[in-house]
Amino acid sequence: MNVFFIETISGMELLHIVSHDVAGILAAAQGESVTFPVGHFKYEFHNLDFYEENGQIKQELVIYVSKI
Repeated sequence: MNVFFIETISGMELLHIVSHDVAGILAAAQGESVTFPVGHFKYEFHNLDFYEENGQIKQELVIYVSKI
């Protein structure tokens, strides 16, 4: 599944990964902080989005974080 980390205020995409361990990524993101090359961030909320691509239903996890 596609997983995106988005900065809440600016909407800037911090990271896009493909993973089968979505529950693990979400649990880790909800910890004390998440560190990216551009700084430290704190989990705010997430959305699980479904969309159609070439006649197939796909899903993606979007995790919103704010800079701390």
